Amino acid sequence: MKIKWIGHSALLLEGSRKVLIDPFLTGNPVSETSVDDITECDIVIVTHDHGDHLGDSFDICKKTGATLVSLFEIAVKAEEEGLKAEQMNVGGTIENNGVKVSMVPALHTATLGGTAVGVVVELDGVSVYHAGDTGLTMDMTLIGEMYKPDIAFLPIDGRFTMTPRLAAKAVEMLKVPRVVPIHYNTFPAIESSPEEFKSLVGFRSEVIILKPGEIIKL
Repeated sequence: MKIKWIGHSALLLEGSRKVLIDPFLTGNPVSETSVDDITECDIVIVTHDHGDHLGDSFDICKKTGATLVSLFEIAVKAEEEGLKAEQMNVGGTIENNGVKVSMVPALHTATLGGTAVGVVVELDGVSVYHAGDTGLTMDMTLIGEMYKPDIAFLPIDGRFTMTPRLAAKAVEMLKVPRVVPIHYNTFPAIESSPEEFKSLVGFRSEVIILKPGEIIKL
């Protein structure tokens, strides 16, 4: 599997299927990927409906015919606009087109649904944990125990989500072998240090610091 960090919280997972998570492209100052660049997609996952996460999700689904996977209320809105959608909530797991998506807790606000979530995506034998926007929570221990992700993508901005120190504690709780910091340095208000995060994680996990647009292979 190839995983591209588009920037901010947006990921593109490419294997036997193409999966986008939180595709905030239009208006994203660090993204070199535009909606025009997305010609094929099977599933679009949305962790919550803040604009920097819902982003271009609906437009991409309309363009590609992808299925939107999200919280019940967001999925219903998508269906009302004529999109294919999978309705979910925390604790649930669905499988669509060979992609398994499990919805896990996150500590953050939202409008539709009232909350944000994280997701664990299983594709081609690889388990990817995208924490969405969240503060540190004891649920990280259970997520690591129950889903055993091969890699985690954790926010570190320190204003709307975890600080690098708290995110490093999340890595300890998850016991995940690889971790990538996300949701930082997109705007001046969320400037943060991935190097500080890496230093605090230490030997507990391999910290992979990506630049927007870079790809890792698992």
